Amino acid sequence: MSLLVAIAVGAGGAVVSAPIVLGAVGFTSAGIAAGSYAAIWMSAAAIANGGGVAAGSLFSLLQSAGMAGLSWLATAVLGIVGGAVGGIVASLANFI
Repeated sequence: MSLLVAIAVGAGGAVVSAPIVLGAVGFTSAGIAAGSYAAIWMSAAAIANGGGVAAGSLFSLLQSAGMAGLSWLATAVLGIVGGAVGGIVASLANFI
């Protein structure tokens, strides 16, 4: 696989899979899914923070992304990171 193809696959895969992964762990458009990993995490965060989830925390950002979707900036960052990972994996595969 060429390096450019690996970068494109990595970028596309990250952008396409992000909403699927968010839903799978419990961050849905209807809120936090009962009994999910996100619900367990939310409970632990609320206990640690005196009954609520801190604004601006990673949990609150993921909850927002699950409910409203990813912003254009988040989508761009995911694409860049996914492309970089794809490029790194392809480069490392050439050494094997």
